Amino acid sequence: MRLLVAALASELVAFPDELPGFDRLVTGPGKLQATYALTRALDAATYEEVVVVGTAGAIDARLEASVYEIAGAIQHDVTDIDGIVGQHVSLPARVDLDGDGVVIATGDHFVDDAEAVAVIRPLGAGLVDMETYAYIWVAQRFGVPIRVLKAVSDRAQDGAITDWHAAVTACSHQLRERIRSDYGV
Repeated sequence: MRLLVAALASELVAFPDELPGFDRLVTGPGKLQATYALTRALDAATYEEVVVVGTAGAIDARLEASVYEIAGAIQHDVTDIDGIVGQHVSLPARVDLDGDGVVIATGDHFVDDAEAVAVIRPLGAGLVDMETYAYIWVAQRFGVPIRVLKAVSDRAQDGAITDWHAAVTACSHQLRERIRSDYGV
């Protein structure tokens, strides 16, 4: 059995309530809610894989509105004791997954302005979201393989929240097609 994870129910609107071979978990937005919900789920049951689906803002202009496999995650909203952005005082700067893909920057606020993008982009990420770092970190603590698929919903610039609201349903349909193609369900 696999665990299908999303931060928000709206990211799963195109998915049937029952997906063969998958349990479903909606964690809520942000790193703390993601950590708490996934930890509880992995503590309560055994899964062969965690499959995360969700939306992300594209901060790399080369990334089209599509679905991307995530190769690693960083945190853009932390600093270490020396004030270095992206470095945490006790967590790894980056969590990596096997395979090719895009690096995503995770933070507890919705990125929607050019100034924030200008700070985050040099950290090496192409996408931004609010949960992926936490999902990967938790799954790795439990030794459960994790796969993260993100659909681009906006450009993380001014007005991005309006773009996200308009795009989330279309993104859910893109993610559903990817799951159907990759898992046959």
